Amino acid sequence: MDYPSEPKKRLRKFNLRSSVIHTEGNLIENQNIIQRIFPTSDLVKKNLMIRDKQAMICYLCGIVDEQKIDQFINAISSNTEEIELFITNKTVRSNQILDIETAILEGKSILLVDGDPVAYVYSTEKWPHRPYMPPSIDNSLKGSKISFVETEQANIALLRRFIKSRDFQTKKIEIGNENKSTISIAYIDGLVDEDLLAGVEQRVSSIKLDSIINANHLAQLMERNPFSPFPQYLTSERPDVAATTLLEGKVVLIVDRSSEVIILPINFAIFFKSMDDYSTRSIVASFNRILRVVAFFLTIFLPGIYIAIISFNYEIVPLKLLLSIGESRAKVPFDPLFEAVVMEITLEMLREAGIRLPSPISTTVGVVGGIVIGQAAVQAGIVSNIMVIVVALTAISSFIIPNYEMASSLRIIRFPIMIMASLFGLIGLIVSTMVLMIHGLSLSSYNKPYTLPFFPINRDAFKDTFIRVPLKYLWKKQNKHSEE
Repeated sequence: MDYPSEPKKRLRKFNLRSSVIHTEGNLIENQNIIQRIFPTSDLVKKNLMIRDKQAMICYLCGIVDEQKIDQFINAISSNTEEIELFITNKTVRSNQILDIETAILEGKSILLVDGDPVAYVYSTEKWPHRPYMPPSIDNSLKGSKISFVETEQANIALLRRFIKSRDFQTKKIEIGNENKSTISIAYIDGLVDEDLLAGVEQRVSSIKLDSIINANHLAQLMERNPFSPFPQYLTSERPDVAATTLLEGKVVLIVDRSSEVIILPINFAIFFKSMDDYSTRSIVASFNRILRVVAFFLTIFLPGIYIAIISFNYEIVPLKLLLSIGESRAKVPFDPLFEAVVMEITLEMLREAGIRLPSPISTTVGVVGGIVIGQAAVQAGIVSNIMVIVVALTAISSFIIPNYEMASSLRIIRFPIMIMASLFGLIGLIVSTMVLMIHGLSLSSYNKPYTLPFFPINRDAFKDTFIRVPLKYLWKKQNKHSEE
């Protein structure tokens, strides 16, 4: 998909002499103007009579409420005494062609009356939308069983279902030239940092593109370090997650036509949290989070550690284990780096194939393909048994990370780490770790350090990082406030 760096100038297939409709209200001329603006088959034109005058209603089918239009037509046809007052109360007048075009694209209907030099705009929008469904990406055992949809107002309503407060407010911004996108900035007045709110609003307003299709496109455009391996934004399809972050003083961006919202600002620790952590006892939640931290290190470093030990630092391995590794590698003609790269790329190909295939087939391909290819590779002497175990543990560890963006980034990071381990051994792993730490310390999310609360240290925030204290201590301030 090609996104221009600057908005393209609007190209017309026709030239209008004026920016207003026919000054004498000639219905045929106005009809020709509408037809030239929308030379499309889904433009509906209904002719009717209003007090012996010819009239016409124009709209785009599929994005309007047909029943509401029929009721409007019946009311006009039956009301003969106060027809002007009726139309004035139900519609908005305009003679500007650009306003009429925008209104039709927004799902409104246009009433043109012969002899009237204005068009009457009637609100009839009814955008197609799917029903509320359970989350498909951010799965949860005990959390809410509802996810966002592609309609902005419906998503705001979902958040209001969770946050019943007058302090919950939204600001609407339109970006784009041709295909305008509506962005709603949701926040809780009194909890949000005003500088954060102003910074997010300024950043969104500064985006100059023809169109924003979904929330992930907008999030990538708002990244300060697009070449960083770590994601600097968090998207979620869960209204309970968005509501929780709003209550923490964060900002949520709701993009029309997108079933996900953007949460800002974020830090590194937020990618290891799940909604289930707040629905289970603290000891279980803390264990799960520690498990995710272990999975994080295994995903990044386990193949590199194996390569470093086999290639350089085999003296640190116990003798019996070293003999077992040597026996499994006796028939393998390739070095450990080649083994790891082949198996990792094969695993990524199976993962990508599983995403594209239908669900029943993808499960079969993932399980059977992994077993068959792994066993065949070992028997052919391309890889060793130990390498298959290492790659399998790495894959399982990457699945434990709750956030897909972070898990994908970790899978990419381990490739340069494997190269460093094959060149310099454990020293290469140490250098790689230092580079990642320095890079993480240099990142920020809207003036908030990416490494909060570890650097700078925030003791209160440690209650909800890689461990989770009981809720009565975690929300102690809120409890005190409610008691007062």
